Amino acid sequence: MCLIVKVVDMSDRAAHASSFGPAAEIYERGRPSYPAAALDWLLPAGTPRVVDLGAGTGKLTRQIRDRGLSVTAVEPSEGMIAQLKRSVPDVAALLGSAESIPLPDGSADAVLVAQAWHWMDPERAAPEIGRVLTPGGRLGLLWNLRDERSNWVRRLGEIIGSQESDRETAVGAPFGPLEITHFEWTETIGPERLIDMVASRSHVILLDPGDRAALLSEVRRLMATHPDLVGRTEFELPYITECVRTTVRP
Repeated sequence: MCLIVKVVDMSDRAAHASSFGPAAEIYERGRPSYPAAALDWLLPAGTPRVVDLGAGTGKLTRQIRDRGLSVTAVEPSEGMIAQLKRSVPDVAALLGSAESIPLPDGSADAVLVAQAWHWMDPERAAPEIGRVLTPGGRLGLLWNLRDERSNWVRRLGEIIGSQESDRETAVGAPFGPLEITHFEWTETIGPERLIDMVASRSHVILLDPGDRAALLSEVRRLMATHPDLVGRTEFELPYITECVRTTVRP
């Protein structure tokens, strides 16, 4: 298995990162959650206070909450945080960014960033996250990547292009060395959920309406013709979740 790390063009970062707000409902319907084993590996032992940074619509937030942990969601998009408050109303949700976190010094034991570190500026975000963490606090990064060893998933990738996993794993001071691991898992979805997943990708959101409609039509044609999908109301979408963890240097 070989996962290629690509760097997001800084000139495109802001446009792509800000694209999700208007598509928050589609994002909520279409995006997958994360495997429990990944959270086991990323979170420190005990009952850490956790910040879900770049929380989106709260996909990871609710999984942290369901473990009985104290979690605060921080998200820069007003559209996404409005959806998060509807989806996870019992969790504190704050408007803020990785470069300016609206929390006091030393107020968290762990900060997790799911599917979002590649939208952040590591040189500014790492010191700010370090400020919010307690001494020895944990930073965890994770991305869901479609496993394109499956024939139909590889064909899907050829149609829709970027996995939106074009990502940077560099962190920098005040954090120590990075540990990286991967978890393989599958999600059961149906045709409309697959369409929502595709439609929630930033590069698809930014297409003009005609090109977006044509791309989604190709995805529907794939489901109508591929032998692994044709006639099925549910199918397995395999993922590889890439996880990175590091701690604040003493």
